[in-house]
Amino acid sequence: MQVVKRVIMVLVVLWFSLLLFMPKEALYYQLEQRLATEGIEINEEAIAVGAFSLTLKGVAIYVKGIEVATVEQIELFSLLFYSRLTIESLRVDDTLKAMVPQETYHATVYHSLLLPLEIRLDANGSFGTLTGHVDISHHKVRIDFPEVKSLGVLRTQLKQGEEGLYYETAF
Repeated sequence: MQVVKRVIMVLVVLWFSLLLFMPKEALYYQLEQRLATEGIEINEEAIAVGAFSLTLKGVAIYVKGIEVATVEQIELFSLLFYSRLTIESLRVDDTLKAMVPQETYHATVYHSLLLPLEIRLDANGSFGTLTGHVDISHHKVRIDFPEVKSLGVLRTQLKQGEEGLYYETAF
């Protein structure tokens, strides 16, 4: 019994130390470099690193040198078996407001090892609310809009379902 306790204690200490000493900022800069090869640049005012999180504040997103969106705060929280990405106050540039909703107040993306091939998302903004999931095993995306306010041109891409409008596609 003592051996089992020690093994569990060692695993917990390894897990905690891995999370604590993981080079979160270096991993973010690596992601930034990968996106730059696709013409996407991310500029942030401040980066805060926590024991289990990485927070970016005052983020501006550029595609091929043109600013397309600003974000007040992005937080990535990870426990390795559960991860959450939270976006606060995403505002799309005025030139794109005809194609996509202009403001997202709060958006959250979840991933868990309990369902490793599924990514869930929730958001609310000037468009109303949405919930959705990405099924990686079947290569499908479904986004439900139970409460719709203003979608503009995006509304033509949606279908009417039992519980409201939805968007579904395969990749």
